[in-house]
Amino acid sequence: MKNTVENLESTKVKLTVEVPAEELKQDIDAAYKELANQVNVPGFRRGKVPARIIDQRFGRAVVLEQVVNNVLPRLYSAAIVEHDLRPMGQPEVDVTEIPATEGPIEGQLVFTATVDVVPAFDIPALDDVEIVVDASEVTEADVDKELEELQTRFATLKPIKRKAKKGDFATLDMVAVIDGEEVDNVSEISYEIGSNSMLAGMDKALTGMKADEETTFTTVLAGGEHAGEEAEVTLKVTAMKTRELPTADDDFAQMVSEFDTIEELREDLKTQAATSKKHEQALQARDLLVDKLIELSGIEVPAGVVASEVANRVGEGAKKAEKTKATAEITREIAAHVLSEKLASVNEVQVGQQELFEFIMQTAQMYNMDPMQLFGNQEQIQAMAADLTRTKAVALALAEVTVKDSNGEVVDLSEYTRAPGEEAEAPAESEAE
Repeated sequence: MKNTVENLESTKVKLTVEVPAEELKQDIDAAYKELANQVNVPGFRRGKVPARIIDQRFGRAVVLEQVVNNVLPRLYSAAIVEHDLRPMGQPEVDVTEIPATEGPIEGQLVFTATVDVVPAFDIPALDDVEIVVDASEVTEADVDKELEELQTRFATLKPIKRKAKKGDFATLDMVAVIDGEEVDNVSEISYEIGSNSMLAGMDKALTGMKADEETTFTTVLAGGEHAGEEAEVTLKVTAMKTRELPTADDDFAQMVSEFDTIEELREDLKTQAATSKKHEQALQARDLLVDKLIELSGIEVPAGVVASEVANRVGEGAKKAEKTKATAEITREIAAHVLSEKLASVNEVQVGQQELFEFIMQTAQMYNMDPMQLFGNQEQIQAMAADLTRTKAVALALAEVTVKDSNGEVVDLSEYTRAPGEEAEAPAESEAE
């Protein structure tokens, strides 16, 4: 097999693959055998029809068509590997020549494959890379926020007579109508005004309403068989309530924790806030490192691939600002994916069975799934293993760079960057003593 690659653009190549007929002999014989098992020819048992009879009755072109369909994926993949290409999306394939359809089986199979690719790039040295993250100072406001979140978990809903505002809860019946025909309805659902968790325009429609009132607004349905269609939605409010937080006092502290006083609880919440801020620093450092490496590596993402994904994500009719935002997000997502794959490959990152098991269990818990649904799907397991490998590669790269906060202090993220199973360094002998 002979193949060549032509750079059409910086992010698009054209592969030309040439395979002599003699190299396809096994594939041609297999195609004849497969057809012999499928056809009925008088005078011959099924599966025993000679190749010359198949040529006479059906034409060799039928056989060669089957050969081409069978070998193209393999030959294309081999050419991609040989030229170390990183294809994005499906190729446009054009078969320009096939072996002889009459007489001796000679000639060659020739096809071209045009495909978007990410150009080759190198991972820069990490020694001199420095990342600056936000400082992790915990303020009283941070503790207040933690306390309010804890209070919210134990809050009660109290009916109100005033007009509803953001943060209030509406109990309502909802009916959606398209062209005068009811397409969906739900009853007695609870919705937090301002959460923007259901339909566009719903928060605005409910703001200012009271119990036993009704309103109608126009929106685009977000799910179901009519997703993406415009509908008239009628909301009938059966109850309007507000969240009432319990008083943050010693009694509350004793009810929700092992502490006797609110001061002790606040001190514990301060520790939790510090842990959360540390976690946020790690996530920020990871994202900043990825952005930095994308920039230093000069990764180019095919514009056509991005445009296609933008159309899928926001639709052709989206506003310019939405498309611009989606374009930036998708470009970064693809570049980050490619970068993390390269990091994993260059550093030969491996994922152990125990790591993968724990990752699958965590994923199942996160999405409230039965873990056996994941363990029973081999493709899903392979995809999750690849995802975990990329994540691990970025974490290990983060361990090689210097991370400082906005105050100039070095940030220790070793608990987030150690390889799973790796123990923290043992204390020095003097410290141990």
